[in-house]
Amino acid sequence: MSLILGLESSCDETAVALVTSGRRILAQKVAGQEAAHRPYGGVVPEIAARAHVEILPDLIEETLAEAGVRLGAVDAVAATAGPGLIGGVMVGLVAAKGLALSAGKPLVAVNHLEGHALSPMLTEPSLAFPYLLLLVSGGHCQLLLVEGLGRYRRLATTIDDAVGEAFDKVAKLLGLGFPGGPAVERAASAGDPRAVPLPRPLVGSGEPHFSFAGLKSAVLRARESGRWRAEDLAASFQQAVVDCLVDRTRLALARAGESTALVVAGGVAANGPIRAALAALAGEHGLPFLAPPPWLCTDNAAMIAWAGALRFEAGLVDGLDAPARARWPLDPAAETVRGAGAKA
Repeated sequence: MSLILGLESSCDETAVALVTSGRRILAQKVAGQEAAHRPYGGVVPEIAARAHVEILPDLIEETLAEAGVRLGAVDAVAATAGPGLIGGVMVGLVAAKGLALSAGKPLVAVNHLEGHALSPMLTEPSLAFPYLLLLVSGGHCQLLLVEGLGRYRRLATTIDDAVGEAFDKVAKLLGLGFPGGPAVERAASAGDPRAVPLPRPLVGSGEPHFSFAGLKSAVLRARESGRWRAEDLAASFQQAVVDCLVDRTRLALARAGESTALVVAGGVAANGPIRAALAALAGEHGLPFLAPPPWLCTDNAAMIAWAGALRFEAGLVDGLDAPARARWPLDPAAETVRGAGAKA
């Protein structure tokens, strides 16, 4: 059984974890930066990178100490190598390279999206390939057929904004605070999801991809009209997102072929109404529905260490020249989507 030290620093969470290939989490630490970014209503890359530099060394020491493990006892060091905010990615990856070099251990450069994609397996041993994954986060909104380790077939992506970005922007428009996802969900719980007539972009079109830019603009126009409460706007926006995600996922289920389960992962997967709607959709298709616990949906190092363990045991280790990448698609062979460019 291998023991992996994982580091995550792709956005505004600094995280470290020790995880075994037997799914044991020996220790994990996550340090958020919400207070630093709240005045700006979103993540400021330069502030995030500096915070990672300041926080990461102590977090590594604390994680090892909590587990009672010396660095020399780990089998490999894994770190997010992208995609993400490049300054933050570089901080974590360079730290992992230094640790690996000093301890004489292999380095595993992990794709952050692969960490999310494989995270349900960390807490659900019965999950088997291939499964349909809805990956929803601050930077991505994709449907992928997860066929095996390192084997991902992209069925759909966003042609403009990611769903997590849409939540953050709507929260800022409505003055709900940061981070936007939880703020919108809280406000929506006190609102009427049918109060505001908002569009459902691409729903019913047969188009496999997502679009949220127009929905954000519609929320802005509705807010400027002064006709609705913030709670009703939040609830109506959230319901529009749910309807879009369910419609696209239903289409992907029809096109994906055989799947063992419907899985959702990524930071937005912590949203309760989204989980409930997807669970109902899976039930309609006679499929199990799986979602990681909320703490495993947001950025964390446990999922990076877990993906690192699977890659390490498959012999997929990296040299110390492994690059940091701002963009790193899970399916490099996927066709470029109109409007999406490199974001695809």
